[in-house]
This record gives sequence, structure tokens and C-alpha cells, in this order.
Amino acid sequence: MREALCTLGNGYFATRGAAAESHADGTHYPGTYVAGCYDRLTSQVAGRAVENEDLVNLPNWLPLTFRVEGGDWFEPGTGELLEHRQELDLRRGLLERRFRVRDRQGRVTAVTERRLVSMDDPHLAALQATFLAENWAGRLEVRSAIDGRVSNAGVARYRQLDGRHLRPLEGGEAGAETIWLQVETVSSRMRVAEAARTRLLRDGQALPAARRAVVEDGLVAHELATDLAEGQEVTAEKVVALFTGRDRGVTESGLEARDRAAAAGAFEALLERHALAWEQLWRRCRIGLQDEGETAGTLNLHVFHLLQTLSWHTVDLDAGVPARGLHGEAYRGHVFWDELFVLPYLTWRLPELVRALLRYRHRRLPQARAEAAAAGYAGAMYPWQSGSNGREETQLVHLNPRSGRWLPDNSHLQRHVNIAIAYNIWHYYQVEGDVEFLCEYGAEMLLEIARFWASAASYDQAADRYEIRGVMGPDEYHDGYPDRDLPGLDNNAYTNVMAAWTLLRALDTLAVLPSDRRTELEERLGLRRQETDRWEELSRKLKVCFHDDVISQFEGYERLAELDWDGYRRRYGDIRRLDRILEAEGDSTNRYKASKQADVLMLFYLLSADELGKLLDGLGYPLDPATIPRTVDYYLRRTSHGSTLSSVVHAWVLARSDRTRSWSFFAEALASDVHDVQGGTTAEGIHLGAMVGTVDLAQRCYTGLEAREDVLWFNPSLPRELDGLDLSLRYRGHWGVHVRLTGDRVQVALAPSGAPPIKVCVNGQVAEIAPGETHEFAC
Repeated sequence: MREALCTLGNGYFATRGAAAESHADGTHYPGTYVAGCYDRLTSQVAGRAVENEDLVNLPNWLPLTFRVEGGDWFEPGTGELLEHRQELDLRRGLLERRFRVRDRQGRVTAVTERRLVSMDDPHLAALQATFLAENWAGRLEVRSAIDGRVSNAGVARYRQLDGRHLRPLEGGEAGAETIWLQVETVSSRMRVAEAARTRLLRDGQALPAARRAVVEDGLVAHELATDLAEGQEVTAEKVVALFTGRDRGVTESGLEARDRAAAAGAFEALLERHALAWEQLWRRCRIGLQDEGETAGTLNLHVFHLLQTLSWHTVDLDAGVPARGLHGEAYRGHVFWDELFVLPYLTWRLPELVRALLRYRHRRLPQARAEAAAAGYAGAMYPWQSGSNGREETQLVHLNPRSGRWLPDNSHLQRHVNIAIAYNIWHYYQVEGDVEFLCEYGAEMLLEIARFWASAASYDQAADRYEIRGVMGPDEYHDGYPDRDLPGLDNNAYTNVMAAWTLLRALDTLAVLPSDRRTELEERLGLRRQETDRWEELSRKLKVCFHDDVISQFEGYERLAELDWDGYRRRYGDIRRLDRILEAEGDSTNRYKASKQADVLMLFYLLSADELGKLLDGLGYPLDPATIPRTVDYYLRRTSHGSTLSSVVHAWVLARSDRTRSWSFFAEALASDVHDVQGGTTAEGIHLGAMVGTVDLAQRCYTGLEAREDVLWFNPSLPRELDGLDLSLRYRGHWGVHVRLTGDRVQVALAPSGAPPIKVCVNGQVAEIAPGETHEFAC
């Protein structure tokens, strides 16, 4: 868990916070991952050949260890560890370790280590270790290596699958100070090269040292030696360059890595530039809470890990939003719907990054069209799990570690990933007013997603309603009916309502486009008036089911059995993964009114009460205001919160009706990874959606921040635990929209610029604010 939470990255690559002297075993797991670097292998699983695509664990550049007078090389388990302290400096992106160790001969060595993955130059990382001879004098040897003998083995339940993705190509010495290694991924044939320049320093000056090269299959190393007097210290400095064959503006990865490592500055110079880059990122992205306690610290940690996964260095990459960051191998590094919880925050801070991440989806639009056609639909059907080329990467089977059984995996039926993409396109447009993006990329995706939903809907003539059958909602505990052989559910409320929302936004998009571009798209897509008229009809006639005066999660939900929640809690304690518990008992969550996470309640997360009311009214289901709290309470009592996203959504939907419970869920979401509330999952990679979801709760939910109708809206509802907060936003060409909220005031200030004035509305008070002006609103 510590290694995952102490990961360092820069949006291009990241390295877990493992000890430099450690190797993969039952306790430690060094891992280095480049955004978008995937590879596929075939394994035999449950009697069938199964192909899986993984974010590849690349050669480990960390190895740096020492020994005294020819003794044992220091690694976990050798010698007596007298002290150990590890600190993560969020402000500067610096990992620091200090420890003291006594070897078998009683010699005590103190080591101080600092490490960075450069936010200034995305291809560089550096490690500095200072060794102090406390009670001995003699020969110190330092071993610096690049180890390509790694595999994907960081998730226990995947270890029965083939994880050997790397094939060593060449490596060795490059000049007097540098070693290098180049590998190739097995199926994607991507070449990755790492080069490491290692020096010994004393008092900041290079120290002549005996040096020996070690070259083995898949491993290269330099062993450096010098003499120390008692009480004397020496510093080893390792600077690493990493390149792949996919990088732009390069010739060949091996050459680039060797040249960049050799030319790179010293550790202190790299740290100075790295710290400046982080300072500028923090200026753009920090959430300023007037409560600077544990809450603020954890939110800063969450922003930190977001920016290590997705930064301005990601803008030039073909990469999506990996659900577990670049911090581990859970979910195989795939891109799910988690961007729904990530991009809204980033749109207000780094809109150019959001544009790039949406382009990841646009590049895979042809594959999404192919997936839809293969399933018998029109338009674009984006996969539940995406990786390199946008094909469906969801496993056909998954392992229940509680029962040890491999089971069918139907989660590819979560077609609502299309909703997440459509929502983020429209939200980006509302905030940025970027018609150019809509013209070039966004409109085509929105229109093709709308076309998919229209083709997925079938008409029930007797009811004069359209239905969407055979899908899964966000809940994930229900993938079918207990009395039906075919998987999938009918008329999932979240799916149907948001499909109607998507159809309406597609029509809005056509109205926004310049006429010439609209004509071009209609010609290219073969889009006719008859089809868009049907979209409008569907947006009024999609079926939504109700029972007990609440919105039904799906058709037939009311026929399911009630679960003995108290009994299961008494027997098992933690029942977050109720699905695994019931399957191990020979039962199934399909039989019960039990949810893993918010499903219906996602409607209240994405849409305001007014917007949802208009949608349902348009569908012919007038919304009684009392239905919302009734529905929230109904499903809250039937949710196990088996996903870290669940606490985020429930904190949001309760923010205005029950602030105490909302804050409780917010606190639980904050603890998800820091305290590993799911028991072991953080070690496999952080939960990026939940982390950013907590930050977005502060940014949008508690402030009531919205962009619609060319107005910036605030409707604050600060929890009692917060005295106020500060935001620095990007909006409609303004790089500095500075917002300060307290219990009774909202202050909005625009930095001087050439951008036009903006309209701001706070609780019905509207003001036009020009660049350089400040306006204060009473709440």
C-alpha cells in the first residue's frame, strides 16, 4: 500500500514507491508504467484460451544498493534495520527515505535517499542516495542496475495468467558512466529503452571510483567502489532516461535514452526544475480549504496522484484515464467509465488536457462503430474496458478469490460507458465554449453515441414506449434475472434516462454547429431528418419503471427478495464484496435488492433536481419532489458500498438534504486509499475516480458550480465542517477566475486579460464581471 501511495509520476510514466534495493516478492513490488503502453498475451483459463491486454510493467530502473568490504549486498531481510522513515513531499513531488542498518559484522551505515520522476522533463527520473559510515572504515561498493527481468505479477488473482510481456533486445555500457537496456513488448512490438548514468559524489564534486560493468540477459549494472573513513559519507547519484518507440520527435528509443541520460543535469539541477513545474501545477489545481487539517491534506494527496497520472505531459500522448492510475496493475491498466468522475474536475483546471483525453476516445471511434455493428447496432458502442486500440478488453471470466472459482464476466454489458463519454464532451463544451472541438471531434462522437442508443431501443406498441434491454447498470451486482438464462437487464433507469439526455444533447449539438460543418457531418454520417426526428421521439418515450413511489433500478426490481443485511454483517463483518460472499455460498446477488454502488442515484449525481425533473417530465413521468429523497433513502438502505466510487456519489446526492451523512460519506471516500478501506486493493493501484471525485465534491458539489446557458453558476452549500474554500478556475478563455467562498459570501475575481466579460449568477443574483474586476455576492 505504501508503495502505491508513494508512487512518483509525471503523466508520461510513473514508478511505484518501492525501496530501491527491493525486488518483487510477497511484500514489495517495484513497477514502472508508461501511459498507453499495452501488450496482449494468451493464457489458459478454466479450460479455454483467454487473451488479456495489460498495461506493461517495464524494466525496473530503481535498483541501487550497497555493501561494505565485500559483504552481503543490502536488500530486504539482510542485516538489522535499526531505523526507517519514508516521507512523500507533495509540494515538490519528492520521495525521501532515511534508514540505518547494521550488517553481520556490526557495521552501521546510515542512508538518506531522495527520488523524483521529473515533472519538467517527462523522460527523466533521478535517485540520490547518501551513505554514512557510522562506525566503520573501509571499502564501500554501490550497485546501480536496470532490471528487465520483470513481469506483470502485481495482482494476486491474475498470477495464473501469463504476465511475461518483455523480450530483452540489447544493452550494456554507453560511455564511462552510463548503462542502458532496450526491451520489446511481445505482441505490440513496442521498443522501450532505459539508460542510467551513475556517479559517486563527495561534497557535491564527482569522485573518481573503480567501476565494473555487469551485463546479463535482461539486466545491466554498474558496480562502483570507493574507500570511506569512519564518519565519512559519499553520495551516489543515478539519473535515468526512459523512451519508447511511440514517442514523438525522436529517432530511436535506445539512442534517445542514452543521449538524454548522458546530457541530463545533476540531481539538484533536475530537482530545481522539477519543483518549479510542480509549483505551477499546484497553482492551477489546488483546492484551498480554510480547514487545513487532515481533510485538506488528503485532498492534496488526491490531486497529487491525479497529476502524476494525467498532467500537461499527457496532452501529447494517445492515452486515456486508467482507473487505477499509473500506480499498479489492477484492472490491467484499462480505461473504464471512471473518467466521468475525473474529467469534470480537470475541465475547470486543465481544459487542454481534457480535450486530449477526449481525443483518445475519438481515435477509437472507428473501433466503437465496429463493436456496435458486430453486436447488431448502429452508431458507436464504446467498450466497458478500453486499452490500446479501443476494442472490448473486458474479461470473459473472472476469479472469485473467496471461492477460487472462475465465473462468466458479463460486465461488457455496461453500455453506460457511452453516457460517460457523452456527458464529458458536453460538460467540456459548456465550460470552454469550444465550438472548434465540437466541430472537429465532439459532435461526431455525440451523434454516433445517440445513434447507438436509438438503435438499441425497441418499440413496445402496446405501451407506446421504447425499451432498452439486455444491459447492466452501474450497480454491477446485477448482470441478469435469476429466472432468465440470457444475461442483461431491461430498462435500467440510469441507462434509459441518460440515453434520453444524450439524444437531446445530440440535437442541441446539431443546433450549435456552424451550418457548413453540420452539413458536412450529416453528409458523412448519412444523417437524415427522419433519424433525428426519431431521436426526439425517443427522448420523450423511453421507459422508466417505478415501484413503491421510487424509481426502479430496472424493470422487475420489485420482484427481487430482500437481503438479511444484519445477518450477513454479523456473519462476515465487512460485506462490501457481497457478490463474492454470496457466490461462495452458492447464491447470487441477482436474487436480491442489493447494490454494490449507486445506480439510480447516479442520476442525482450527474443532473440537478431541475434538470432531472425536466427530463422525466419530457418522458411523461412528472417528478414529485418527494420522490428524490424517497429514492435516495430506499437505495441507501440496500447498498453495500463495494466500490470506492459509492461513497463519492452518496456524499454528493446527500449534500443538500442531509449534510451530516454527506460529510460522513465524504470522509469515507477520503479514506478509501489512505486507509485502504477495501482491504488490500490500494496496493494494486490507487482508485483514481474516487480520489478525484472527492476533490470534485469540494469544487462543484459544495459550491454548486455549473456552466450552462453561457453563465457561470454558484449555489453554495458548504458543510458545517468547512469554513470556506478558494478555487482558481479556467473558464471561457479566462486563465484566472479566482473564487472565494465562505458561509455567507461568494467573491469572484477575474485576472486581467483580453478575454470578454463573463456572467456570474449566485443564488439568483446575476453580475457581469470584466477582466481585472472583483464582485462579491451575498449567499
